[in-house]
Amino acid sequence: MKVAELFIKCLEQEGVEYIFGVPGEENIDVMDALHDSTIEFILTRHETSAAFMAGTYGRLTGKPGVCLATLGPGATNLLTGVANANMDLSPIVAITGQAGLGRQHKVSHQYYDMVSVYEEVTKWNAQIKTPDIVPEVVRKAFKVATQEKTGATHIELPEDVAGMDVDSSPLDIVRHHLSEADEPVINEAAKMIEQAKRPLLLVGNGVTRGDATEELRSLVKVANLPVVHTFMGKGAVAWTDEHSLLTAGIGGNDYITCGFGESDLIVAIGFDMAEYSPKSWNPEGKTPILHIDTQEAEIDACYPVRLNVVGNIKENIKNIKKALPAKERDLSWVSHVRDKAFTELESFNNDNAFPVKPQKIISDLRSVLEEDSIVISDVGAHKMWMARLYHCYQPNTCLISNGLASMGVAVPGAIAAKMVHPERQVVAVCGDGSFQMTSAELETAKRLNLPIVILLWRDEGYGLIEWHQMKAFNRSSHIKFGNPDFEQLAKSYGFEALNVERTEELKPTIEKAISLNKPVLIDCPVDYRENMKLTEKLGNIIC
Repeated sequence: MKVAELFIKCLEQEGVEYIFGVPGEENIDVMDALHDSTIEFILTRHETSAAFMAGTYGRLTGKPGVCLATLGPGATNLLTGVANANMDLSPIVAITGQAGLGRQHKVSHQYYDMVSVYEEVTKWNAQIKTPDIVPEVVRKAFKVATQEKTGATHIELPEDVAGMDVDSSPLDIVRHHLSEADEPVINEAAKMIEQAKRPLLLVGNGVTRGDATEELRSLVKVANLPVVHTFMGKGAVAWTDEHSLLTAGIGGNDYITCGFGESDLIVAIGFDMAEYSPKSWNPEGKTPILHIDTQEAEIDACYPVRLNVVGNIKENIKNIKKALPAKERDLSWVSHVRDKAFTELESFNNDNAFPVKPQKIISDLRSVLEEDSIVISDVGAHKMWMARLYHCYQPNTCLISNGLASMGVAVPGAIAAKMVHPERQVVAVCGDGSFQMTSAELETAKRLNLPIVILLWRDEGYGLIEWHQMKAFNRSSHIKFGNPDFEQLAKSYGFEALNVERTEELKPTIEKAISLNKPVLIDCPVDYRENMKLTEKLGNIIC
């Protein structure tokens, strides 16, 4: 058989369902081999979108999402989405074509050394230089991508190698398991929590990756522990639980930050520093850290670790719970933080000012969607509002990229999310800036007949950059742009298009979009004057 055929058989052995991508001349052998494969190729309109889709698939399933591009510009386009997945710790395997071995030693059409280029944005990457190593390379790529901490790997397949003959077969899959922390470490961790007067849990994305949600919730209940979520940890404890202090990470002296200031022990579980810099919540490094994760903590002066509990998060949480006695704690300091956060959101329930305020958009969206609905926030000013005020019942129901935080992720992400969970409502929340970066994928969504809803916050500019400019200089610079007629644009792709022209229309418009069970775009003007009002408010909060 050809190397390309063996390559596809190896992907099938790994359980690959989809490959997202844009093919090129240098991977035509791979594309031909897919004709006889169980793997479905999802043709996208841009390589970055393909990697965004693969990253979302990886985050939601725990299995590596797979994306493909050709050499040169295809591989460089793919790079941003791969880097985004790697920093968000989403398992992903990227495949790129390459020039034949005979012209890689010299300046050649579309040739760059992509193994070198991808080195900084992946956990591991390699070129397939000879036919016989295909099974080893594919097996290692999937193994490394799924090992904690999960992330991106990259395989480069030169066009001449892809067409060579080979006599080999895929390797068997050997599952890897994380060990548990030793009993003395567990007992010491339990002792630290028990002796703390005001311990506070900071929960990151690792809890979801480790399938430890139920264990975490049981620990919280038994030990009576308050919980703060990172943007990517949202929903690990339901927002309706009295122990939940909702989400931290927007910056400034927010209500949640006051909770950090009152704590005498931060228990960080599944937390990655790319999610939320410790300098923002422990600026002087005075509050000690109990670090529970799959790896020891990064060295940071504002993250003074007193104990590392390393290994299987699920089992380690379970063991710490066993070592802890049930305990009553005074949670009044938690209650007032919750009360202030809820009061702020609820105060906008009946606000009918137009354009629509961010708080009102989120209030209406949350009231319409089901508990397991998946919302994917793009990057921009709307991301900060969604992170702060869109509250979750379950993990992985509000996906926010907060590592690399690349714009354009929401529409491709919503496509992948609907493919993984066709039974759930899926909404992409986009600004008009981020939407235009990957809006061509509307055609992909329509072609695949995926009933996603795109909720577009329109302000005719890069609102988050303007927000920072106003805070720093009290004036904005070069952030305004023009927009197409989004209704006509959406219709040209076969989407249903709905416009919000009065704030009272927003909630019924969202309800209608969901009920249509087809691809829908909602164009909603947003009042971002609220950005600076929030900045002023955060500056006046006294803990």
